Parts: sequence; structure tokens; C-alpha cells
Amino acid sequence: MDHTLATLSKFSEQEAREFLESIRWPKGADCAHCGSANVKKLGGEAAKQGLFKCRDCRNKFTVCVGTIFEDSHIPLRSWVLGFHMMCSSKKGYSAKQLQRNLGLKSYKSAWHMAHRIREAMKQGPFAGPLSGDVEADETYIGGRKIGQGVFAGKKAKAPVVSLVERGGNVRSFHVPDVTAENLKPIIAEHVNPGSRVNTDDAVVYRYALPEGVQHDVVNHSAKEYSRVEEGQLITTNTVEGFFSLLKRGVYGTFHNVSKHHLHRYLNEFDFRYNARKITDGERTALAIQGAEGKRLMYRDSNREVRN
Repeated sequence: MDHTLATLSKFSEQEAREFLESIRWPKGADCAHCGSANVKKLGGEAAKQGLFKCRDCRNKFTVCVGTIFEDSHIPLRSWVLGFHMMCSSKKGYSAKQLQRNLGLKSYKSAWHMAHRIREAMKQGPFAGPLSGDVEADETYIGGRKIGQGVFAGKKAKAPVVSLVERGGNVRSFHVPDVTAENLKPIIAEHVNPGSRVNTDDAVVYRYALPEGVQHDVVNHSAKEYSRVEEGQLITTNTVEGFFSLLKRGVYGTFHNVSKHHLHRYLNEFDFRYNARKITDGERTALAIQGAEGKRLMYRDSNREVRN
């Protein structure tokens, strides 16, 4: 099926539902409650559009049940377009843009829709660790405290640590502080032993790397940004390139990102970077696949801010 924006924007509500069904159930519908393939689609004027019934557990369901779409009043065609907009924009797509371009009635609906899509973009727990040449670096997200000096401004920002497999994927984490205590378990979990980890000359990385990982340092203090040693390129240019995309999105598109929701924006930018080698349409379908088994209620996401 053609996944271009021009095609998706012409979808009727029924075509959008069938599109989501084809992505969630490429081999035919399975029960959203018990997983059985012994299901039938209900027809007739009295039947709800897209309604199925399981012959085993006797429960009824649609393609929305058990996904981020469940209990949403936003039309499915708007959901499909929203996914495509957020998957195809390198620097992100703000909730205000979603509200305007999808014709949503309130900013609140667009804001929660965007966070649900970011939840679908979240990397699964079974993704394998990074290997080979891995670059690690930190950056700080947030505004400056005017009149309180550079140090106070940095303390007000949110630290983000990213690990990039050169030529592969990225994993980004919002950490309370850039310390060896915080970084060591992250690197141990997400980097294969035997990998070569490239960092700058920040002292923290000397103590943050677990055993079995080779550490190569590029000396930024001496204005060294890359070198070749024994045929190996030592640099952090790849992870710094990812940070440039992240910051252009945060400051240029979103302008301000809450620390409470920063991890969701990191999910979004990690997802687009990791799926950079496929088309916008394929990236959209991949993100929609991640919608199954995930729920994000508005009251829950709002509670994170209050806490």
C-alpha cells in the first residue's frame, strides 16, 4: 500500500481503519483480549464499524482496543496523518502544528495525541545492545537563567546522555546528573562487552565504563576532534551530529520542553534517527506497529507534571 502523505490525506475513516488493521494484523485479525485467531467480523447495519467478535473468549473488539487509539475521540484518519507528520519531520512536529493541520478542536487533544504517538515510538525492551564502535556523550537541554551566571544556567538544564552505534542506532537517556554512578549501569546494559566506546576527555567516562569495554578518548581540550589510530577512527562527531538535530528540534520547533516529558521527546528523536534509512511511509507504518500494547491516559501524563 502507498504510504505517502498525498495518499493518506485522502483516506476516509473506513480506509484509515482498514489501513491500521493491515498494519496490526497483516495475516488477519487476532483477538485483542485473548490473542485467538478464531474471530469473526460483525456486519450489518447495527454493528459498529470495524467490530470483531472472538469465538473463544466471546469478547468484542476493534483495531483500537489495546492500543494508544483506545477511547480516543479523534478520528482514525487524523491519527494516521498525525503519525505521518511526526515521522516525516526531522526536527519534530509541535502540538500546535498538529492542532492546526489536523483541524483538532483543542490544543489539549493535540498535545496528548503527540505524546501518545511518542509512546508508540518508544523502543521495545527486547532491542539488543549496541556493539562495535559506540560513541557516548552528554548534552544539556533547557533555557538559561538570565542574570544568574553560566553555572546557574547549566544547573537549570536537563542532562541528556546518548549512545550511538556508528552507522547504527542511538539510545538517549535523561539522567539526574552526569556522574559515573548514573552512567555506568546505562552503558553496561546498552553496550556489548568488547565494544570500543569513543568519548571526549571528560573525566566521568574513565569511571563510567564497565569491564570488557575498550575506551578511546578524543581530546577536545586540545582542539582534537578526530584521529585515526591503528586503522580505527576515534571521534564523537556522530553523537554530536545527533545532538544538533535534537537541539534544533527542541529550540526551533518546541521552544520549551518540560523535564517531566523530556524522555518522550528523546523517544521521538531516537526513533526517527534509528529509522532514517527507510522512507517516511515505512517509518510511519513502523511507528504505528508500536502502538499495540501501549496506553497513555491523559490523567497519567498530567500527573507526571504535577509530581
